[in-house]
Amino acid sequence: MRLQLNKEITLILHPNQNSLHFFKPISRNLVSFQQELIKRRQFDRLRVQFQETQSSSPKKRTQDDGIPSDDVKILAKFKSRHNFIRVLEVSRRAEHPFAGSRLLLLDGPGNIHSISHLFKSLTNTYFDVFATLPPILPSGPIGILGFGAGSAARAILNLYPEVVIHGWELDPSVIAVGKEFFGLSKLEKDYPNRLFMYIGNALEAKVKGGFAGILVDLFSEGSLIPELENPNTWRMLARCLMKGGRVMVNVGGSCVEAEDPRRDGKVVMERALKAMHEVYGDKLWILRLGNGEDDSSLALTGDLPDIAAWKLALPRTLRFYPEMWAPYNAT
Repeated sequence: MRLQLNKEITLILHPNQNSLHFFKPISRNLVSFQQELIKRRQFDRLRVQFQETQSSSPKKRTQDDGIPSDDVKILAKFKSRHNFIRVLEVSRRAEHPFAGSRLLLLDGPGNIHSISHLFKSLTNTYFDVFATLPPILPSGPIGILGFGAGSAARAILNLYPEVVIHGWELDPSVIAVGKEFFGLSKLEKDYPNRLFMYIGNALEAKVKGGFAGILVDLFSEGSLIPELENPNTWRMLARCLMKGGRVMVNVGGSCVEAEDPRRDGKVVMERALKAMHEVYGDKLWILRLGNGEDDSSLALTGDLPDIAAWKLALPRTLRFYPEMWAPYNAT
């Protein structure tokens, strides 16, 4: 998920600047084009305003819409050994689903890695989908590979009293930021026997007896890590599961932007899914998120559970997710 900030035009967070900035023309040859673009934007803005005044029910803003830059405060910004870390806070006055939340960005393009609302545990993001996994798992620990600031862990711990979570994060600075800005220290204190965090390579994660479930949320430099495009990685993770265990994966898509322009998010997503399909075959299911076609996807392994029973085991706000899963089509 990529963060957009709206003012007169879209703003982006850029790794080589110390603050938010506007794009500017880089040559005189672009001036006439930019003038035409400005006219077109003005026309589009007037058209949208007209449509809104004609509509009795104006369109509700979604998480894919930009956030006005005046409603975003930068709480922290620094370069760690592994990440370009920024913590942003969205004003509670903002007309946006992220209002009153804190966002953790770990790369130059500004993809959101963790989100925390101050007054609710669910976030209206893909982290909520992770919270649908425990009811369809055998009894046992859950591993979170790519722990971030603990968004998925927080939701699962709050919703399922019996679940024990083991989380891996490569960058100790991310855990430090989670403790300072995202209530991770309190989460540790509240669940001393149910939450265990480790600093290290998440692909080396193991527990005695195996995991009942593994959540995979591993991105680096704005893209799914290359190891997830290798079937051997999924074979290795499958061996870390107990009998009946499952894997749920954020495989990204066109909603994420890599720092390397040669790594297209949608292409990387399809490579990772094909690698998973080589291991799991027809026991691979896909859930599509976002406003655009194939904007972002999550993958689930194993037989598709009984949908009706799955829904009944979930909080009401999550019950629409089970019906969204579809078989992965490798062609």
